[in-house]
Amino acid sequence: MADDSNSPPKENSAGSAAPPPAHEPWKPKFNPWLIGVVVALAAFMEVLDTSIANVALPYMAGSLGASNDQATWVLTSYLVSNAIVLPISGWFANAFGRKRFFMICLVIFTISSVLCGSAPSLTAILAFRVLQGAGGGGLQPMAQAIMADTFPPEKRGLAFALYGITAIVAPTIGPTLGGWITDNYTWRWIFFINVPVGILTLFLVYRVVEDPPWVKERAGAGVKIDYIGVALLTLGVGALQIMLDKGQEDDWFGSHFIVTLAIIAGVGLLSLVIWELFYKNPIIEVRLFKNLNFLGANFMIFTVGIMLFSSLVMMPLFLQTLLGYTSESAGLVLSGGGLLLLFLMPVAGALAGRVQARYLIAFGWLTLSIGMFYSTRRLDLQISFGSASVLRMFQVFGLGFLFVPINLVGFSSTPLEKSNSASGLLNFMRNIGSSVGTSMVTTVLARRAQVRQAYMVKHITSGQPAFAQASSALAARLAASGVQANLAAQKASGMLYQALIGQASTLAYIDMFTILGTGAAVLFLLSFALRKNQPGGGSVMME
Repeated sequence: MADDSNSPPKENSAGSAAPPPAHEPWKPKFNPWLIGVVVALAAFMEVLDTSIANVALPYMAGSLGASNDQATWVLTSYLVSNAIVLPISGWFANAFGRKRFFMICLVIFTISSVLCGSAPSLTAILAFRVLQGAGGGGLQPMAQAIMADTFPPEKRGLAFALYGITAIVAPTIGPTLGGWITDNYTWRWIFFINVPVGILTLFLVYRVVEDPPWVKERAGAGVKIDYIGVALLTLGVGALQIMLDKGQEDDWFGSHFIVTLAIIAGVGLLSLVIWELFYKNPIIEVRLFKNLNFLGANFMIFTVGIMLFSSLVMMPLFLQTLLGYTSESAGLVLSGGGLLLLFLMPVAGALAGRVQARYLIAFGWLTLSIGMFYSTRRLDLQISFGSASVLRMFQVFGLGFLFVPINLVGFSSTPLEKSNSASGLLNFMRNIGSSVGTSMVTTVLARRAQVRQAYMVKHITSGQPAFAQASSALAARLAASGVQANLAAQKASGMLYQALIGQASTLAYIDMFTILGTGAAVLFLLSFALRKNQPGGGSVMME
């Protein structure tokens, strides 16, 4: 028997809330696909800004009179404010109304984009990026929540497929687009391009988006500001995001700064959870995590963030640092994976209406694990452009079957009136996973390369016949090509050492893909711990 608590309330003639009849569900005035495209456009613009500025940092540093290290705060400042707003976006939606909050975020994001592009100094652009991140923090979760409520349960999978394109494809094309704009125009245009899109989207949202009755009823109803919750969230999430972003740069726990951030993050987040559990009007609905299915969905979307950004960082880094690719060529390698996801997302959305979500999730983790382990067999210093492009497709194939069903599990496990909060938490976990994945890649690659190099050096000495023969032969070829005899031996040793570094670095990448493949295999097994859902109905079945 269906649970009536999940049916949307409806206002009667007296203005009070009453559940509507099952045969009269709420429907938006405009076509759901039009609404979905409009809000997805806003989310796409925001997600794009999380990665589009990466390749432009050296240009910003030179233009603003800052060092490269100082310029990285342009990314960090955005991520910190974005991460703080994400989990409390549901509270803001309840306070102002979801449509109104969405439009406020669009206005803030668009205006701050103008300010970022016009910034005269590093201090100014950091302040404007904080403002931009705060405005953007509400766009992702509200876009997803609007889609979830706009589409009927049997089409929710397709709606999440549309949203998944913004969440997964946008970071893939961000660096390539940012590099092209910076090379052909100026870095300031990576911010200015948001302006016409923001204005158009704002007008369309005003015209076509509307709040359903159960959202209107909660808007501003007895909303109180949880000052302690806001303070603990800002301290905990802010410290965590800065720690993840600067950890490898400052040698992690060998730095007093990182240790201090770790303590602040740990104490702040733990205190936040305890406080919100017992506070009457929490700013974050941590009680939702009491539902094991919702908890599992958040853990899995967190891991999706790790997997996506780990491989997204590794492939361009490998191609540019070890094979000498330009940023544009490396971006083209990634584009094949992005195009594949554009095709797979709607397929997964359609299948979600016919197949249990946990089976799709298990298939996604299994194929993702296979793709990562396949990368350990195919990655080498002789890989061609075509082979690298195909390899990237293998790496992302499984992601196409994860995003949609995981979000379906998360939303189907929460009451309808909690969709804003559920969306905020799911997007927050994915973004934190992205930061963890990026930090993990930089740390593991640097340390495993050192380990691999130390191991290889032990086995390459002048006493080794094979090494001595290779060194002598290379010195002879250099001397024959015109290099002075007394320098040929030194140059040969240097070239062999460079080759050793390249091999050690390649093995470090292989180690990282092994870690990701193992993690995906573990998640494949955990997928079956999720409860069954009713395909096309959006509800979770008790076992």
